[in-house]
Amino acid sequence: MSLWTSLEPASVTVDPGSRATVRLRVRNTGDVVDEYRFEPVGPTAPWTTVEPQTLRLFPGTTGTVELTFAPPRTPDATAGPNPYAVRITPTEHPEAVTVPEGNVTITPFTEVRAELVPPTVKGRFRGRPRLAIDNIGNTKLTASLSGSDQGDRLAYELQPANVQIEPGRAVFVNTTLRPRQIIWFGSKEEQRYNLAVRRSGAQPLEVEGTFVQRGFLPRWLATALSLTVALAIAFVMIWLAYKPQVNTSASEKLAEAGVSTLAPSPSATPSAPALVPTPTAPVVVEAPASSQAPADGDGGSGGGGGTETKAPVKPKQETAADAVNKLAARSDGRHICYSAYIEDKGWQDPVCDGAIAGTTGKNLPIKALNIATARTGGVTGNAAHVDGGWLTGDKWSKATDGVNMWMGSSKPAVAVMEGFTIKTIEGSVCQNAHVKDRGWLGNGCTKAGDWIYGGSPMEQKLQLEAVRFTV
Repeated sequence: MSLWTSLEPASVTVDPGSRATVRLRVRNTGDVVDEYRFEPVGPTAPWTTVEPQTLRLFPGTTGTVELTFAPPRTPDATAGPNPYAVRITPTEHPEAVTVPEGNVTITPFTEVRAELVPPTVKGRFRGRPRLAIDNIGNTKLTASLSGSDQGDRLAYELQPANVQIEPGRAVFVNTTLRPRQIIWFGSKEEQRYNLAVRRSGAQPLEVEGTFVQRGFLPRWLATALSLTVALAIAFVMIWLAYKPQVNTSASEKLAEAGVSTLAPSPSATPSAPALVPTPTAPVVVEAPASSQAPADGDGGSGGGGGTETKAPVKPKQETAADAVNKLAARSDGRHICYSAYIEDKGWQDPVCDGAIAGTTGKNLPIKALNIATARTGGVTGNAAHVDGGWLTGDKWSKATDGVNMWMGSSKPAVAVMEGFTIKTIEGSVCQNAHVKDRGWLGNGCTKAGDWIYGGSPMEQKLQLEAVRFTV
């Protein structure tokens, strides 16, 4: 070893969003002039800089470099002690690498963000907004939740009422607002309310929302019903007071004409005349026209026998493999085609190379995916469901080029999908997922031969609604 090092100090404390500096002294204990390269390593490397990055020393001389730690004010800067290290590589003897180590302590900070989704809800008997709470600090957040409004006109149900959130994570709290008095008749009324996120030793974070309470029956309908009832009562009273007297002189006229008005006796019932049959033309029944020509040898020779009409055959629905094989036949390069099974709607027609499969803005979840590739060596993947997670465990679906790969399930008893994993055997694959209440989550690509997850964060269990793939 031809190198001596010293960290001054070996341990340092820094606040997220600020800077701290450590000196690294280096002495060339060898007998030749050498140049040393410095490179930060470890979990703190992304926010550690070294100045200068290289140092040239004569034998027996000492030089100094500065390590600057600048952790960001984000959850990535984990609170507490974090080890750091610097790799020193001599140019003359690159195999004699030295790695001095130290410790940097990051102070904790708490930062919370809350949002109502949606901020305004409407209903006659209840409203159901969701409260999204994001922990953007670097320590675990523990908080309780409560609701309030002026006049105490609303009752609040919060599930859960207490939350624990890891740094960089978010939770959704299901809220039910119930008015204490129902508006039977009249127009809608707006009621402002606040949901508070309470933490020990900190001011509550309040989020304001609006509940629009509708009347059970609109005012115009109540007026119309009242008028209808009043008119009906008035009509009945007028009818009873002025009921016309109806007299008939038919019996008198018949008596004058000598016609008896008495009912005939049972013994005088006349018998019906006998029916005389009349000749009729024979009835000819026309056979239905056949959509297909009769088979050879069956036409006209039979004694009055007709041909059987066959129902038309329903065309087969196109799959992702059908689409990718057609696309590969007319276009060089790598391709991916895919189709989504929409709950209560069925399979969509396949789309290819970045087009949207599924729906957006319609609250229609995806239950299954059909994927096929061309010139990628094949594709493999698995489906995650909002209830049950990875139902098939570590058993992934797979298919070679031009063959259908299926993931998920169209069975009614199986829950809808919340996400998926995908991988191509050769090259990379890119995905972008659209989930409920969050929209498009952004494009993500794999390294060659690696896999990637797309969809809702597993702990949020949001339904998958649309996907895009490219290769």
